[in-house]
Amino acid sequence: MRGWPLTVNKNDMGVFVSDTNAGYDVVILGGGSGGYACALRAAQLDLSVAIVEKDKLGGTCLHYGCIPTKALLHAGEVADTARESEQFGVSTGDVTVDMTGVNKYKDATIAKMYKGLQGLIKAAKVDYIEGTGKLVGKNTVEVDGKQITGRNIVLATGSYSKSLPGLEVDGNKVITSEHALKLDHVPSSAVILGGGIIGVEFASAWRSMGADVTIVEALPRLLASEDTDSSKQVERAFRKRGISFKTGKPFESVKSTSDGVSVSIAGGDTIDAELLLVAVGRGPVTEGLGYDAQGIEMDRGFVLTNDYLQTNLPNVYAVGDIVPGIQLAHRGFGHGVLVAEHIAGLNPAPIDEDGIPRVTYCEPQVASVGLTEDKAKEKYGPDAVKTYNYNLAGNGKSNILKTQGFVKLVSVVDGPVVGLHMVGSNMGEQVGEAQLIYNWEAFPSDVAQLIHMHPTQNEALGEAHLALAGKPLHAHA
Repeated sequence: MRGWPLTVNKNDMGVFVSDTNAGYDVVILGGGSGGYACALRAAQLDLSVAIVEKDKLGGTCLHYGCIPTKALLHAGEVADTARESEQFGVSTGDVTVDMTGVNKYKDATIAKMYKGLQGLIKAAKVDYIEGTGKLVGKNTVEVDGKQITGRNIVLATGSYSKSLPGLEVDGNKVITSEHALKLDHVPSSAVILGGGIIGVEFASAWRSMGADVTIVEALPRLLASEDTDSSKQVERAFRKRGISFKTGKPFESVKSTSDGVSVSIAGGDTIDAELLLVAVGRGPVTEGLGYDAQGIEMDRGFVLTNDYLQTNLPNVYAVGDIVPGIQLAHRGFGHGVLVAEHIAGLNPAPIDEDGIPRVTYCEPQVASVGLTEDKAKEKYGPDAVKTYNYNLAGNGKSNILKTQGFVKLVSVVDGPVVGLHMVGSNMGEQVGEAQLIYNWEAFPSDVAQLIHMHPTQNEALGEAHLALAGKPLHAHA
C-alpha cells in the first residue's frame, strides 16, 4: 500500500485535531461491518461518533450476504444429513425442502442479530443518522441536505454485486445473490456465472436442496484464488455431488426462453436452466459519493490508503470492501478497529492481509490463511519452500463424519509455516488455530509439541505439523 507524508496535530488525548470546528471526533459514512466496528471501538475510546447509513445497520453482510447465505447453506446441510442418514443407521424417510420455512428461519436469524446490533450502537451512545451521505469536504458529510462535520471521516460504503458488460440483470431470470436470497422456491435448475466464493456457495446450497446446478467459470479452476490442491479437492467433491462445472469457458450471451434462460459459453456450448445467477464478484460503492471530487486518490473505484487506512487526506480513512484486497466482513471489522485506535493515538499494528483467514462454506468447506504453495515459491524461491499434505482419512472424527479432505501446510525450509489450507466438512472451524500459527510465525516444531484433543478434526492440524517436523504419528512422513 502507498504511504503519504503526514502532518498531524494532536490534542492531549492523542486525537487528531483539524483546523475545522468539527462537530464529532469521527463521522463514519456507511453502517456495514467496517463502519459499525469502527463506531463501537471509537466509542469505547471516548470519541464522539456519528454513523450514517442509507439502508440498514449491519450492511450487506448481515442483511444480504454472509448471514443469510450461511443460513441457506446450513438448511442445505440439514437436508443432506437427513437424506443420507441411513449410512449412520438412522431412517428419516423422504426429505422435502420448504422454502417458506427456510426463509422464515433465515429471516429470524437476521432479525435477531439486527436487533442486537442496534442495541450495541444505542448503548455505545453513537449517533445513528439514517439517510444517503456524500463527502462534500475533507471534514464534512452531507446527508439529505444536512451537513455533518467531523475531525476525522471514515469511508465505509461497502460493495455491490457486479455484472459483465452487456449482461443485464432483470431480477427475474437473470439474478444476483441479493435476488437469490429472496427466492420463494428452490430453482429446478440454475446456471451460476462465476466459480468464486459466492458462486460455489450458492451451487452447494441449491444442490443440497435439490436443484440441478452448472457453474461457468472463465478461469481454469474453481476457487482460483485458493491453493491448487484445494480447488482440485472441491472439484472432485462437486462431481461426486452431481454439481456440474465448466472451467476455462468464458460467458458469451444469455437468451430468455419460455422455461427460463439459455446460456451460451465459449466453445459453442449452450446450457438451459430456470435462471442465471450472476456471481462474478463485487465492486466498490464509491461512484457519486464525492470521494474523487475531494481529491481522494482512487483506482478503478477503489480508495487507495496507506498501512493505517488513511487516504492521501490524512484525516479521511477508508475501510472494508472499498479498499483494494479480499472482500470479507471480518476484514472490515479489523479495518474498523484499527482506524478507531489510530485516530485515538494508540499506535495499532498494521494488518497483514495474508494473515486474514478465509473460508468458503460449501460442502466440503475450504479454509485457508497465508500463502498458497505457488505464492510462497514466488516469494521465497522454489527450493526454499516445503509442503506437507495430511489426508483426513487418518483423522478419527473426519471418519466419523464420513468426510474427505486434507490439511496442507506450506513452510519455509528451516523456517515458519507461511500457509495453511484445509478442505473437508466443518474444516472452517479450524481456521482459528491456523491463523494463530501463521500470524505468530510458528515453526512446525512449535506446533508439533502442542497436544491436540482426540478425537477432533482439530487434531489434523497437530498431525500435519508433527509430520512436517519429522515425527509423524498417524501419518506417513
